[in-house]
Amino acid sequence: MKYILLGLLLTVSFMQGKSQSVTVTSKSFEANEIKQISKFIGNVKVVKGYDTITANKLLIHFNKKRKPIEYIATGNAKFKLILDKKHYSGKANEIIYDPNKKIYHFIGNAFLQDLNSSKKIYGDDIRIDQLNGKYDVKSDGKKPVKFIFKVKDNTK
Repeated sequence: MKYILLGLLLTVSFMQGKSQSVTVTSKSFEANEIKQISKFIGNVKVVKGYDTITANKLLIHFNKKRKPIEYIATGNAKFKLILDKKHYSGKANEIIYDPNKKIYHFIGNAFLQDLNSSKKIYGDDIRIDQLNGKYDVKSDGKKPVKFIFKVKDNTK
């Protein structure tokens, strides 16, 4: 097998009150129990149901009860997610997920596509707040934020 399957079926709470099995695979794994950080390096893949994140590196920060409080994926970070019953895919230089606040943060050359409607969002900083249903997209000042969507032409 090309990758080291860590066999970590972490039962972690991505959604408050609900636990789902999360599988993380990578070429290598390090853990620091004092700092409460797990580090996965090389061909990292995180799977939770339909949701998938791939990256070169993943850090998972835990609280004292060993529950994840932050995920940070870096290096060629790509994702497929279901958020509010919408299917998304995209990429960013860095993906940060806060499972307690249910906030996804896509930083650096970020791209998000709604697979149901083909809407596309480009920006340097895309933040999705699932609890409040808010999307915030910012530019780094070099390139503008871009939003692409289709409009039905009802003229005949």
